[in-house]
Order: sequence, then C-alpha cells, then structure tokens
Amino acid sequence: MSLAKHGKRLIWLLALTAGTALAGAQKYEPLSASVRAQLSKAVADLGRDQAAFADDPFVKAWLAEMSRRLAAYIPDPEYREVFLNTVHYEATRAGLDPELILALIEVESGFRKYAVSSALAMGFMQVMPFWVDLIGTREHNLFHLRTNLRYGCTILRHYLDIERGDLFRALGRYNGSLGRAEYPSLVYNAWRNRWTYGITPVGLKGSKNPILRKGT
Repeated sequence: MSLAKHGKRLIWLLALTAGTALAGAQKYEPLSASVRAQLSKAVADLGRDQAAFADDPFVKAWLAEMSRRLAAYIPDPEYREVFLNTVHYEATRAGLDPELILALIEVESGFRKYAVSSALAMGFMQVMPFWVDLIGTREHNLFHLRTNLRYGCTILRHYLDIERGDLFRALGRYNGSLGRAEYPSLVYNAWRNRWTYGITPVGLKGSKNPILRKGT
C-alpha cells in the first residue's frame, strides 16, 4: 500500500473511531507570494511549551478557571494544563482572544484531538490538510497539539485580516460557510456563554475588532 493510500486509510479509521466533527472546512484559495511567505513564517517555529506571560497573575487565574471549565471535556489534569497553555500561547501570538479559540475548538471538534470532518479537516481546530502543502512542510502533523493550534490560529488571523477585522465573515471563511449565520453564531454563543473570563465579548456585527486579545 502506498504512503498516500495508507494516510487516507488512517484518516478514515480515525474518523470512525473519533467521530466526525462539525461539517465545513476552509476552502482553498490561491495566495500571493508575499502572503504565502508570511503565513509560512508564522507556522514555521513550533518550539514553545509555556503560556504567554505565564507568570502574570491574571494568566495564572485564567488557566485555573479555564481548567475547571474544561474538565468535562478533557479529564486528565496534566494534559488539560498543557492544552490550555498551548491555546493561550498560540492565540496570543496570533493576536486573538484565547477564549474565542476555546469556543471555536468546542464547536469545531468538541475538544477531540483526533476528530476528522466529512471534508477531512483534522484535529482540535479542524485544519484542512491542503494548508500543510500550501504554507508548511511534510513534517507538520495536524494531529499534533501545537501544530494544529498554530495552523488554526494563523488561518483565523489570516481570514480576519482579509475581512478587515469582521469576525462574522472571518469565522464564515474558517468554516467554509461565508455569509451564513449558523456557524459564527455557534462560536460566538459558546464564547460568550461558556468561555468568557472577565470582559464579555462584543457582538458579531457592528465591531471591527471583537476578537483581538484583551489588552491589545
């Protein structure tokens, strides 16, 4: 069996065992050379294992509270700590609110590491495999926690930039349902109702910067 066929078979086996994720996925769009280079640079360095500003009292309190909320999805406390540190770091690195990323992951994969959608989007943030060929390298495994979150946050940041800060449209692009309200509303409601810590997010429409990290 060829490596390509083996890879496809593995993906389908994982889909059967992990359950399919929410339908929808990013759609391939040609990128200019400059944008492609920028995104490639963004996903290149994956070597970090601590939350951004991990010694900050607010971040410590945030990690503790989010760990409590996340326990129903990820029972292992050690893995939960690693997961939340990674979410906080990758979201902050991309200029996004970590709580938004938690909401997006809830909607996309239900916090299942090996979730695979009907469109073959993979992992926590349901990243389409074409992104690895487009901006990454063959060594990038989309089921790896940090790799998946780095790609997902980079892609959402890219869509946000394309849409000039419009969260509704950026989320639509991320899910491959641009212009439809269902997916952005699901993410926003999860963000507002289950993952907000401190400042309540503004609405999906009428604000151009609702998903920037608090304090930026």
